[in-house]
Amino acid sequence: MDLKEAITTAIEFETQVRGLYRSAMEKSADPVGRHIFKVLADEELKHLNYLESRLDELRRTGAITAEKLDTTLPSEQVIRESISRLETRMKPKDKGGELQILGKALEVERDTTGFYRRMAQELSDEGQQIFARFVEIEEGHLAIVQEEIDYLSKTGYWFDIKEFDME
Repeated sequence: MDLKEAITTAIEFETQVRGLYRSAMEKSADPVGRHIFKVLADEELKHLNYLESRLDELRRTGAITAEKLDTTLPSEQVIRESISRLETRMKPKDKGGELQILGKALEVERDTTGFYRRMAQELSDEGQQIFARFVEIEEGHLAIVQEEIDYLSKTGYWFDIKEFDME
């Protein structure tokens, strides 16, 4: 896969995941859940804009520069506070719908991260730099989505850390 095709495919992934988060934001009955989905949808829009600017540069000049890509991922403290509010506001009947949405989000984020990981290994220098940064950011998205799933399903884990032990 060449760089142009990789960026075009990345745009398709980002469009799909952004659409999923926007839809989830509109369907969520919980204000905290809507906020989390909005933050993730906004983040994906920034990714789309970034990728489109890189594709435009590639078309105009035949090369790209690995411009800095920022993230708006919240801090661990903000995530903890959001989860605390989510627990007190969500009724048990609401959790199934949220879990279903989050399950789909996790699947799409895994696919997207896997694609970016492959591109970071296969492409030339600038492409590797761009997609390596996307891997870092998307792994953060995966962590947020997985944490939400773990919390809502009461697995006893928070960010892959066991919260309690029966022994």
